[in-house]
Amino acid sequence: MKKLTRTITASFLILTLSGTMSCQDDFLERKPLDAISDADVWKDQALVQAFVNDLYARIWDPFRDDWKVMHTAVTDEGMYIRDKGTDVIVKGTLTPENMGSLTQFGRWTDYYKNIRNTNIFMSQIASVPFKDEKLRQRLIGEVYFLRAYYYFNLVSYWGGVPLFKENFDLNDKDGMLIERSSFADCVAAILEDCEKAIAQLPETHSSDNTGRATKFAAMALKSRLLLYAASDLYNKPGNTNALVGYTDGNQSQRWQAAKAAAKALIDQPGPHKLYTPTDSAAENYSRIFLDNHNPEILFAKLHNKQLSGTSVDLWNGPNGYHNWGGNVPLEEFVSGYQLRDGSTFSWTNPAQAAQPYTNRDPRFYASILYNGASWRTRPADAAASDPNGIIQTANIERWNNATGKIEVVPGVDTRNSPVENWNATTTGYYTRKFLDRNVDGQFFRGDQPWIMFRFAEILLNYAEACLELGEEAEARMYLTMVRKRAGMPAVGASVSGTALLDLYRYERKYELAFEGHRYFDVRRWVIAEQTLNKNATGIEILAKLNPDRTTHTYQYKVVQVATRAFHPKIYFSPIPVGEIRKNAKLVQNPLY
Repeated sequence: MKKLTRTITASFLILTLSGTMSCQDDFLERKPLDAISDADVWKDQALVQAFVNDLYARIWDPFRDDWKVMHTAVTDEGMYIRDKGTDVIVKGTLTPENMGSLTQFGRWTDYYKNIRNTNIFMSQIASVPFKDEKLRQRLIGEVYFLRAYYYFNLVSYWGGVPLFKENFDLNDKDGMLIERSSFADCVAAILEDCEKAIAQLPETHSSDNTGRATKFAAMALKSRLLLYAASDLYNKPGNTNALVGYTDGNQSQRWQAAKAAAKALIDQPGPHKLYTPTDSAAENYSRIFLDNHNPEILFAKLHNKQLSGTSVDLWNGPNGYHNWGGNVPLEEFVSGYQLRDGSTFSWTNPAQAAQPYTNRDPRFYASILYNGASWRTRPADAAASDPNGIIQTANIERWNNATGKIEVVPGVDTRNSPVENWNATTTGYYTRKFLDRNVDGQFFRGDQPWIMFRFAEILLNYAEACLELGEEAEARMYLTMVRKRAGMPAVGASVSGTALLDLYRYERKYELAFEGHRYFDVRRWVIAEQTLNKNATGIEILAKLNPDRTTHTYQYKVVQVATRAFHPKIYFSPIPVGEIRKNAKLVQNPLY
């Protein structure tokens, strides 16, 4: 019997999309999973739904058990303390034979398998006997969205890629070996799928279908697609390589299209808005990433902690809580947070350097665990060292009455921690964003959603397009919306030109921090040589004992923690050598 091309796992037949979707009541009467054939699937409405659910499951998700490394680690936001294939990217030494962690981010092979399954679905769906025709049409809209999303991710890493819009036979090797399509043709194909998804998807789903793509998710994908397509990386003057960008001079028209796509979603009536559940700007920002189904989320991967849940609290939490450190912020990123009044922080300012974590952008407190930050109660074996749940990444001088000498005691969250010393930050900071202080990551899992599209991004997309079109007043208005929610000052009317562009890029960098945008933003803006071509730094902190032998004065020292370099070839990813060997028609990206 010919088996289904993509395994439909039991968990997704029984409880799909992290437990939020329902299944048919007669599930237990169905055939064993290892007996399900292609023919069975396309005769059964429930199995077709499970087939689509599996397409959702294959979306890359850094909160899942088999990932851990986030894009943060290969940008100027942060680093991963145990490498995990990030070094070859940040040092510019990756090759088609060794792509490091790009094999998990880009996922060329996996996404083409998924795309093939979307094409199988499209070729079979018309013949499936559905009891509810609206369900058929909704699933078609979802698969258009998913195919567009898979292709968008491929194009974001590689530029033009082979386009398969029809089903292909795995046994037909000649049919599978096709050339890369141009970047322009890929954008057009993805846009076509987005438009079809927008036309067919509902604005909302019933509670048992929460987590599926909606009309607004497809509009958000369209907005990001057109924003990227209008950006400088793909619109270089005189470009003749159609695989890595446009070869005409119509960038202004593309910015107009990006502006229109973002504004269409902003103006579309619906539940989407900036999330402000409390009176605290920092808490509002934190809750975006913890509260499932909040109105800022346009599309997210949901998790059910009773089934599998997320492990981000374990992976990224401080070692003084028996967590694993993981993706940690760099000093240059932390230093970049503005002060609360919108001014710039500087280590050369004595007052600021004496209290570097005071009066900063509220998003700083929702995103960074720094020395002195209040966190949660310590586990029993660490409580004696820290009964108050305060992050300790400093070394602390203490007076020893017995010896009559000063001793240096490492903080419980340092690399010499008395709790654990193998999993501490290398930079003096931990990532707070995404972590739930009510979840003990050592023993329990969370249910934080992995958000792929949210409303604040769309406001920023619109502001960027307006900026590029010279519409500064409009850009300031929408930039202020994002800053106001964050508790930051409005953009003044006098902020213009380069200063306004810099402020926009600040906003995008810190509003969307650690969410996977920075990797692509510095590339599409063609500023990676400036932002990524520098060594990574962290902070060393010593709590210096004062003469009273009781109080301390903190001393801070910025230190290099890793060497880094950016090579221009890394504006695009290399096509994996295995794919080149399988398909001689594939042309490798420039400089590899």
